[in-house]
Amino acid sequence: MFLALLELKAARGRFLLMGSVVVLVAALVGIVSGFTTGLGDDTVSALRRLPATHIAFSAGTDSDQFARGLVDRRTAAGWRAEKDTEATPLGVSLTRGTTDRGAEVDLAAFGVEPGAFTDPGAEQGRSLEAAGPDGVVVSRGLLDDGVRIGDTLTIDRLGVRLRVVGVTGRSSYGHVAAAYVTTDTWRRIRFTTPGATTRPGDLPHQYSAVALRLPADTSPAQLAAADHRHGTATVSLEDAFAAAPGYKGERLTMNSIQTFLFLIAPLVVGAFFAVWTIQRTPELALLRAMGASRRRLLGHTLAQAAVVVGAGTAVGAALASAVGLLVGEQVPFSLPAGTLGATMAAVALVGLAGSALTLRRVTTVDPMTMLGAGR
Repeated sequence: MFLALLELKAARGRFLLMGSVVVLVAALVGIVSGFTTGLGDDTVSALRRLPATHIAFSAGTDSDQFARGLVDRRTAAGWRAEKDTEATPLGVSLTRGTTDRGAEVDLAAFGVEPGAFTDPGAEQGRSLEAAGPDGVVVSRGLLDDGVRIGDTLTIDRLGVRLRVVGVTGRSSYGHVAAAYVTTDTWRRIRFTTPGATTRPGDLPHQYSAVALRLPADTSPAQLAAADHRHGTATVSLEDAFAAAPGYKGERLTMNSIQTFLFLIAPLVVGAFFAVWTIQRTPELALLRAMGASRRRLLGHTLAQAAVVVGAGTAVGAALASAVGLLVGEQVPFSLPAGTLGATMAAVALVGLAGSALTLRRVTTVDPMTMLGAGR
């Protein structure tokens, strides 16, 4: 270990250069991870907050089910009748509105039954259950856009007027802040034709899906049988995230970038230590001639790699965290400590794996090399 540290000090310029590359790779992986998590939260956090285990969509809809599929109230009632099952209709629509103070906002209208398990309640103000049919509980993201409790929010082109009665936690769907309304109000938003005078009672009694709470021991066969009875296609809540617009594409893109970075890191680190090993072959041969074991040379090399990779990863983690603090809430960026730690651990491991590519050359150094070098 002493010799390893001595070499680090003697060739600090080279090791600082390599460490800088590790810092940049680690920081870039951390930043990409933060954007991956942030974009995911900005797309499906409203779904993730639902205290449901499964979502039942209309059968035959393969993608974008919340926008393309519809289930009727008979389907919801059928699921309610299932043994040990909680079911409630759920509506999801993207729309736009304007407050009476002139604030124009995009919102994801979530239609829920007041008092049901999908009702988010309210952290400030009143809940839907206490507000009446025209109330709306907005997420905190809409407060940033200028919406306040007591405002009247008019849905553009439809003339549907809603009273902002409460505020709940920050949640969004499809990069749009969520707003919670009753299922009857959601049907007005979803099915009203601009300029028409359709009465609420004449609107279809249909919803985007049915939110379910199923027993933990529900088998796939039982779920398939229930789907057959009710004409639905039921997926777990996590699988329902794919129904959000853009979620699968964003995840695929960001995960592909991360994968390439994880492939680049060991190649860069391995290339550096390969060149470094070739340059110090005479010194390694001398150590072997003096009686150093292969095991000690391996430890010597791995110690250097661990110092460079570990220090570079730690600085890269700090840099990624600083970027997260810098961008704040201006962009969808989220890098919790657990995610950051796991990502940096992965970077360190692949970096050490890259250095391990040079170990064979270290263990096969011939002590006779020094004799040849002296002739």
